Amino acid sequence: GLDRGAKGQISTFSSFISAVSPKKEAAENRSSPAHLVFPNIKNVREQPPICLDVRQKQRTSMDASSSEMKAPVLPEPILPIQPKTVKDFQEDVEKVKSSGDWKAVHDFYLTTFDSFPELNAAFKKDATASFNTIEDSGINGKFVNAVYDTLLNTPQDVQKTVLKGIINSLLREWKGPRTKDDLRAYFILLQNPQFNNTSTYVIYAHLLRQIATLVEADHHFLVHWFKKQYSRLSQKRFKQLVERLLQFISLRLFPAKPEEFPPITKCSWWIPSAAKVLALLNTANNLVHPPLIPYTDFYNSTLDHIDLMEEYHTWQNFGNSHRFSFCQYPFVISVAAKKIIIQRDSEQQMINIARQSLVDKVSRRQRPDMNILFLNMKVRRTHLVSDSLDELTRKRADLKKKLKVTFVGEAGLDMGGLTKEWFLLLIRQIFHPDYGMFTYHKDSHCHWFSSFKCDNYSEFRLVGILMGLAVYNSITLDIRFPPCCYKKLLSPPIIPSDQNIPVGICNVTVDDLCQIMPELAHGLSELLSHEGNVEEDFYSTFQVFQEEFGIIKSYNLKPGGDKISVTNQNRKEYVQLYTDFLLNKSIYKQFAAFYYGFHSVCASNALMLLRPEEVEILVCGSPDLDMHALQRSTQYDGYAKTDLTIKYFWDVVLGFPLDLQKKLLHFTTGSDRVPVGGMADLNFKISKNETSTNCLPVAHTCFNQLCLPPYKSKKDLKQKLIIGISNSEGFGLE
Repeated sequence: GLDRGAKGQISTFSSFISAVSPKKEAAENRSSPAHLVFPNIKNVREQPPICLDVRQKQRTSMDASSSEMKAPVLPEPILPIQPKTVKDFQEDVEKVKSSGDWKAVHDFYLTTFDSFPELNAAFKKDATASFNTIEDSGINGKFVNAVYDTLLNTPQDVQKTVLKGIINSLLREWKGPRTKDDLRAYFILLQNPQFNNTSTYVIYAHLLRQIATLVEADHHFLVHWFKKQYSRLSQKRFKQLVERLLQFISLRLFPAKPEEFPPITKCSWWIPSAAKVLALLNTANNLVHPPLIPYTDFYNSTLDHIDLMEEYHTWQNFGNSHRFSFCQYPFVISVAAKKIIIQRDSEQQMINIARQSLVDKVSRRQRPDMNILFLNMKVRRTHLVSDSLDELTRKRADLKKKLKVTFVGEAGLDMGGLTKEWFLLLIRQIFHPDYGMFTYHKDSHCHWFSSFKCDNYSEFRLVGILMGLAVYNSITLDIRFPPCCYKKLLSPPIIPSDQNIPVGICNVTVDDLCQIMPELAHGLSELLSHEGNVEEDFYSTFQVFQEEFGIIKSYNLKPGGDKISVTNQNRKEYVQLYTDFLLNKSIYKQFAAFYYGFHSVCASNALMLLRPEEVEILVCGSPDLDMHALQRSTQYDGYAKTDLTIKYFWDVVLGFPLDLQKKLLHFTTGSDRVPVGGMADLNFKISKNETSTNCLPVAHTCFNQLCLPPYKSKKDLKQKLIIGISNSEGFGLE
């Protein structure tokens, strides 16, 4: 965007630096860091890396910081007189269209970007006010946007003037304590669209570094200013800011023209600085409900092409040291990349466990059996849950081995398909309403834990183990838990060493309840917004009533709750306690068993990289089917995609309703969900079956392969396909 306006190219940063007058710096009694003033861009001196504040064993978020946090208040400097108003600037721009004279606009940019005080004078709503609060930066955001929008269309000398001014400002402000006016200046400069151009990256890097090395209290201010300004003005501009930083990281990792940048060894602080600033924007995004942009917009797909395991091991080994790893900023790593990390970490654990089993056998001078390398499950279809529970209980030490399933009495060799079917049938049976472990809520189309008390919660542990095994063995499950479940599953992400510490307890809100029981959540929201007398109109106390096996039982939300009326003053407390009771306390034992079951398989620091939404995708895959994408990625054996049978097949499948498309997917892959990488990750194959056209299609679920006879008509193909996919359970001959 920098080559719009006047002709010519922006010169390199080194030429800008040489244009800065040393006499001017001396006159202002400023000492500039020597590493910024250099004749050759490739000889820039390396600066020490920024101090990273991401812990290895405990991920903390800036949104947990107290809103009362204050940076040390320094005396505000006397600002220059505000040069122009928004109206004055816009009038000057309009005059340019008729006269072609940019002098007035050029002078404005020359003055405004010459120093931090000038920036504050130009863009502060009130030049005399201090604005030392996190709630209001005091910046006229619309004026900033107007100035930057115009900048991209100005002549080249005007754009160079701005960049020279930014260099001067950064040189002056490199050392010394920060005031709120300095923070405002950083806040304004970070939004400069000139930094989309790689020729400005050296300047951009120094700006990012100065922001990254601010104290935590200053970061707290910036986070809230970003939240306030962009939620009020433009989510699109916020996304552009994020994309600019992601592009900066990508091009530093894989430069199109390496000669444009200093060697990576000379500027190793570039990427850590950008990642730190991205973390501030991510925190601001998470503070807004709903977020300004989806969390997936922070993903950097370029990271899918680096050595992720090296990043993970660096994070594991060095933790909170000065050794940078992208795993310290997991929000930039895509869920597909995280899946690779988890899979490889799981594979390594499997190998270690299997190797230890083999060594133990040899050390006891016993003959090794290849079965010791696997978690072998032998179950009867007629006793699926009880057999599975018994097997997993007996083989608890083998949970981290590769899973293999055998159905008793069936001649099936498990190459992956039987494992998938075992998961599917077991989940379907456990979640059946008659089983009583989970309640299905029709309004939200999801399951939730039954609050009924029982003597043994081992079956809840079994469900947790199943989910863990699914992630561990890269199997997608058709489980419909609300997002709140996965938030609880990561609370905490690592099993605490102290068994007295509660697990599966997280902060819950009415929004979380709405995902499960929307009608009840709506009623509680009406209670909160009721304008009349709550005590007289609702006549409620701090009690909850639940039906258990036909008997109505009451539970106090707080001591003496049956005698405490809900009033206008305490209704927020009532709603919070009510929500916490339903989603945490009433199901604590059930969920704790489920939590320990999941983590008995998936105990790994890799879980700390995941958001709750990402755990859900890893466990369940996506329910959204794109059959056109499946058609594009399908491979053929014995057929060509132009063959008449294949054309008939896709005409039929693309015309299927969703339920038949899901049956087809389940018939051929063992699951009706789409994996993390999309349809392309299925490696779906259609093979020619040289049998009679009277035969039904055959599937090899372990290879995601459909064997299709060469049917002569579309009608015949459709009829045989529907019969095949609608009667697909079982393995072997009866």
